[in-house]
Amino acid sequence: MLKRFYPNEYLDSAYQIDFDCLFQEGYRGIIFDVDNTLVPHGAPADDRAKKLFNHLKKLGYQCCLLSNNKEPRVKIFNDEVQVQYIFKARKPKISGYERAMELMGTNKENTLFVGDQIFTDVYGANRAGIRTILTKPIHPKEEIQIVLKRYLEKIVLFFYCRRQ
Repeated sequence: MLKRFYPNEYLDSAYQIDFDCLFQEGYRGIIFDVDNTLVPHGAPADDRAKKLFNHLKKLGYQCCLLSNNKEPRVKIFNDEVQVQYIFKARKPKISGYERAMELMGTNKENTLFVGDQIFTDVYGANRAGIRTILTKPIHPKEEIQIVLKRYLEKIVLFFYCRRQ
């Protein structure tokens, strides 16, 4: 039952993913969550994020930000990285993931999703048939509804890590 929430990979940070290797494996699109995946909640793109997106574009990736936040929040980040974005995505609904692939011109076989939350990010991407990479949150400061979900995520991660 919990397998629907399991990521394909679980890493400390989006910044440790070997995107060069994944490109060689045939991946061409990356859908990213923003808050606590790439930067702390509410922060603009920092130098590390800008460098990552520049590298991904040079490799040939198409990228799309997929966020449940309102447009002003997502736009602040995107102004610095200049990729496709979808706001108010209503994750874990699969329509946002499908729209992101449409914008990037990719499909579920050559698209990755990178995010920090199991019940929105990973669950939605799994339902959409996309390879998922779960990252640990960048910063402990989060909205209360996310803090509460983190307790349930610990249960899922306990069983996920046991099967590894």
